[in-house]
Amino acid sequence: MSFPKIILALMLILCCGDIARSNAADSVGVAPVVCAPGEANINAGELNIFKSASPPAHEIKELAWLVIGICAAIFVVVEGILVWSIIRFRKRARDVGEPVQVFGSNPVELAWTVVPTIIVFVLALATVRTIREVQLTEPPEGALQVDVIGHQWWWEYRLPTLDGSGTIITANELVVPVGRPVWLTLRSADVIHSWWVPQLNGKTDVIPNHVNHLWFAAERPGIFLGQCAEYCGTQHANMLLRVTAVEPAEFDAWCAAQELPPVNDPAVAAGKQQFLDLACMNCHAINGVSDGSFGPNLTHLMSRTTIGSGVAPLNPQTLRSWVDDPQNLKMGCNMPSLKLEPEQLDAIVAYLLTLK
Repeated sequence: MSFPKIILALMLILCCGDIARSNAADSVGVAPVVCAPGEANINAGELNIFKSASPPAHEIKELAWLVIGICAAIFVVVEGILVWSIIRFRKRARDVGEPVQVFGSNPVELAWTVVPTIIVFVLALATVRTIREVQLTEPPEGALQVDVIGHQWWWEYRLPTLDGSGTIITANELVVPVGRPVWLTLRSADVIHSWWVPQLNGKTDVIPNHVNHLWFAAERPGIFLGQCAEYCGTQHANMLLRVTAVEPAEFDAWCAAQELPPVNDPAVAAGKQQFLDLACMNCHAINGVSDGSFGPNLTHLMSRTTIGSGVAPLNPQTLRSWVDDPQNLKMGCNMPSLKLEPEQLDAIVAYLLTLK
């Protein structure tokens, strides 16, 4: 890759961290739940490799700085010689005829062969070392093991319950404890995706019929944003990632809340029945209620901050718009509009709002 292309790529990476997603944020009309960061922070975080917050990301950042430093030194030397040559050997008034032509120089040819070879060798060694540090073959000791399944166009997460006897299933927003290694097992349900949260680790492809692994350990609490980094169809750009790192005690509280059965509120029994009578139950699972697997698990839907894999904040207004016609928020997504009557729509939304 040429030096201008490297500089352009780095500028794009840096700029990504400063580009805010233009989703309108309305106030949430439901009670707060454990570990829900709050809608005010829906766009918190950056896509910036230079603000690393995990050991693998630190290694990648150090390698990036090394490459930038070497490329900058090459740029300075080459451009310096060029500018010096333009000034030193410019045509002067006293010059007559064509300047002396020089053909071949063993020292120069040797230099521009040996020096690039040394540079490539150094970069190769640094890259191999970084790959060995970043791409582990076994989970780190005490790692939280999470199964990640990429779908068009959302993420499914499966992690163990606190006692290890069951599985917590959630979607799009991953909550992890600070300071504990997290080992992701990456699979795809359809096409090739790529899991990328730049402040935690590099890009790792999520490939059908193939298992990949990735690890990180968040060093501070916060929200870390990411993006599917492999074109996977119409809504690839809106297949967003959101990792929330919290203190261990708060993580345990989140797990305990996720292990609870869904709220069974008699006041929204009509909406629950509509959910079961219509096609909703065929695609979406709610523990103890339905067994759908094509769409996200909705057991604790309202414990999340966003809807549609981060495309909009999750609140009663966006939820109603999504259930009415998902194409309103995420055009091209695989969920169809059921053309519900207003009373059916209100009943289903009221039921879903209780799933905290």
